[in-house]
Amino acid sequence: MSLATPPGGGPLVSVLMPFRDAGETVEVAAASILAQEGVALELVAVDDGSRDRGPELLRAMARSDRRLRIERGDGKGIVAALGRGLAAARGEVVARMDADDVALPGRLFRQAATLASDACLAAVGVRVEPLGPCGEGMRLYLAWQNALVTADDHARELFVESPLCHPSVALRREALEAVGGWRDPPWPEDYDLWLRLEAAGWGLAKVPEVLLQWRQREGSLTWTDPRYSEERIREARAFYLAPKLVRRGRPVTVWGAGQTGKRLARALEAHGIRASRFVDIDPRKVGRTARGVPVIAPAALEAGEDTLVVAVGARGARAEVRAQLVGRGFVEGEDFVCAS
Repeated sequence: MSLATPPGGGPLVSVLMPFRDAGETVEVAAASILAQEGVALELVAVDDGSRDRGPELLRAMARSDRRLRIERGDGKGIVAALGRGLAAARGEVVARMDADDVALPGRLFRQAATLASDACLAAVGVRVEPLGPCGEGMRLYLAWQNALVTADDHARELFVESPLCHPSVALRREALEAVGGWRDPPWPEDYDLWLRLEAAGWGLAKVPEVLLQWRQREGSLTWTDPRYSEERIREARAFYLAPKLVRRGRPVTVWGAGQTGKRLARALEAHGIRASRFVDIDPRKVGRTARGVPVIAPAALEAGEDTLVVAVGARGARAEVRAQLVGRGFVEGEDFVCAS
């Protein structure tokens, strides 16, 4: 893939922007995409059942900029709307945008250039900053997410939390279609896509610049849809992590006999993975049992013996465990994986 304008003058990048009742913000969001420079683009806006002036406002914009096209969705939600948009898109790169966010200058060029520079990458995000009020939990999540840049960073943290902000991402169309596009699982559709891409051997990365302003609203899916609950997200991790553990062919040990570790262990059991033991640093837990298996001290571990799943909830604990294991010769990705 190159950054040259495709033969025939079509777009290199197709930006998919589903929207519903976004009349207050959709003009600014669309304008921030159409103002992007350095790359041939189109904006495919999918009206997913709006009842306000949003479609009218975009139609007015489309009359003066032919790069904006409006598709009519069925009002069935974001996955169906993205499928409608993808079917209408023409670019080799498929980027996402939400109708209440703002893309900053250079976003699409930098993402397309990053994809062109590494054929192993399927998805490239950008660093994001909150637009409007943002609670401490979201600020901590954004700081964690923004710190992940390379493909190795994203692979290392993929089973901890979703490492990419969905509306910030640009995807290689070849990879997106190879894994079946967006699906409608019982957990978040974006996290499911990142997990499927990684399982298929593709890399995820991020442009290390703040190039999207991301708005969070109290009524957004993140806060209201049961698919975004911690339980459902844990189920997603277990669903995609279990096959990796099976392929390694070693007994599985969970580091963390607290709630985080035990809940993940229970989710893995649904896919045939049962922890052979737990590890904990709390002397009150060592020597007891958790979910019917022994709790041991870290000193009892030896590299190459088990596959360790590090699932600890206390802030900073994951980094401490990782440093301890690496210092003892354990290799991340081979001997242990971090999850939550």
